[in-house]
Amino acid sequence: MKIAKNVNKLGTEAVYNIFAKTKKLSSQGKEIIDLSLGQSDFKSPKHAVDAAIKALTDGHHGYTLPNGIIECRQAVSKKIKSLYKAHVDPERIIIMPGGKPTMHYAISFFGEAGAEIIYPDPGFPIYESMINFTGAKPVSYNMIENDNFSINPDKILSLINEKTRLLILNNPHNPTGGFTEKKIIDKLAIGLKKFPNVVILSDEVYDRLIFGNKEIPTLLNYPYLYDRLIVLNGWSKTYAMTGWRLGWGVWPENLVEHVFKFCVNSHSCVNTPAQYGAIAALNGPEQHLNEMMKEFNLRRQLIVEGLNTLKGVKCALPGGSFFVFPNIQGTGMDGEKFTEKSLEEAGVAMIPGTAFGKHASNYVRMNFATSRENISKAIEKIKKMLK
Repeated sequence: MKIAKNVNKLGTEAVYNIFAKTKKLSSQGKEIIDLSLGQSDFKSPKHAVDAAIKALTDGHHGYTLPNGIIECRQAVSKKIKSLYKAHVDPERIIIMPGGKPTMHYAISFFGEAGAEIIYPDPGFPIYESMINFTGAKPVSYNMIENDNFSINPDKILSLINEKTRLLILNNPHNPTGGFTEKKIIDKLAIGLKKFPNVVILSDEVYDRLIFGNKEIPTLLNYPYLYDRLIVLNGWSKTYAMTGWRLGWGVWPENLVEHVFKFCVNSHSCVNTPAQYGAIAALNGPEQHLNEMMKEFNLRRQLIVEGLNTLKGVKCALPGGSFFVFPNIQGTGMDGEKFTEKSLEEAGVAMIPGTAFGKHASNYVRMNFATSRENISKAIEKIKKMLK
């Protein structure tokens, strides 16, 4: 059997390997505290669940338009206007089965041999995986601890040249929890005016998970970028709806037709009743999100304080998402060894920094989207391991 060479260029997410190991150890009777997954322990809002059930009961069982039912696209447009004071035509909004298809399509549109795509390192591993798959050259900008893992506009702009096709941004940032404030994004957006041929993919899936009442720094605030701006967002993180596989993207008007064709060729359409649940999540009360963020803030403080009591571990306070990215270099281990030892000896699952890029060998990613009891137990188990 001979497969296409590009297939071998695809990477994966280490989280699924760790997840498989935790399941195996759990089945053997070992207690595992899982801080690896990118999902919270909160359940989806009841009004979203009820709306999806009602859609099934009402007979919404068939195909929909590949770009999503108009009611769902209108609900996204309404939410964007409410949150960001930005007007986005529902025709520019594409409902997707999760966030990854927006990444996949955007990178596929602009990645080919001879092209360059700029992306964050450390960063969500699918960025680099898809860039490699297309044959484009991946050009990384390092998210560093000294900058609180925030975006550095000068560094990014210095990497752009005549071969640059696409710039990928992620704020708040996975895996570090770094948050870049609007005044810095303002500077980057102004700098991008000098490079009108560079398309921007802004991954804003954690945009509602920002601490300290800081303003959401969405790129939808810059209408002069709209003709080359793709914004990725969805329901998974904000509404604890990871398993629903629901995402949305805002696309430049001249790309909508191409995205529509990709949808037709890949997934036909998004699950019909799930879209009705998605509408209810957007239009419904936000008490669920408010309660979740209050709890996340308590957990964030708890895990950071706990990690900083561990010998050889340093951890910055994340500004967004539900991840921490502690530096474990002082333990004498790299991230991969620390992760392996933590799982095998302490029963605590996490992800090595190298799963997110070559610049993060001295880090690990943990989530604080689990109970405070689990967080405290995990810290104690790791502390005993390090003695």
